[in-house]
Amino acid sequence: MVYPDIMRDSESATAAFYETPRGAMAAQILCAQIKKFWPDLTGSNVLGLGWTAPYLPLWHSQAQRLIEAIPHDFADGSGCIVAEDRLPFTDLLFDRVLLIHAIEQADDAARLLREVWRVLRDDGRILVITPNRLGFWAHAESTPFGHGQPFSPGQITRLLQRSAFATVRREQALYVPPLKMRRAAEMFERVGRLLTPQLAGVTVIEAEKDAYAGMPLGAAERRRVIVAQTA
Repeated sequence: MVYPDIMRDSESATAAFYETPRGAMAAQILCAQIKKFWPDLTGSNVLGLGWTAPYLPLWHSQAQRLIEAIPHDFADGSGCIVAEDRLPFTDLLFDRVLLIHAIEQADDAARLLREVWRVLRDDGRILVITPNRLGFWAHAESTPFGHGQPFSPGQITRLLQRSAFATVRREQALYVPPLKMRRAAEMFERVGRLLTPQLAGVTVIEAEKDAYAGMPLGAAERRRVIVAQTA
């Protein structure tokens, strides 16, 4: 059993992390990477799933609909609270779904991805950012990247394939150590990409919904869900 107070503490810690210099550094690096994948989402319906508050502003002036959904019962934030295996959205609603601090912290990552598959349009795409199990950030428990189940690039790719998503593009990011090194971050990203790609902090994967695969087996039973809106 996962207790609500523990969940609230975890989400509060994530919010607090992004207010620190290390959090700001990580967000700046990942925003630059995300923008390379999705530079223009004009007119799109976009869902941010996990902890996406630092990243969704990239498309505030472009997206037709921009929704932040947090699959936990937590106290402070601006998105809607959802059950990870029963997203309260209609089928085929979103053009794009960004997942960060989501899959590795899910109770059942496969069930979460099945729900994402359902709410994504047939030509829709997802962008998944997960901690790399070999990277320094996956072992930094004072950051949200150091919690949950990290994945190797191959593991997260295979999980997406089993969930009826076809990988379009895969990159690595966050080579800078999980320290307050904002001035040196750009150098670490450039050098790390060339010399130690296996030690990247996160894997970034863009994947496309495989509509012809049909709903993945074992999809969650449809139930009515009450969604709370945070203050």
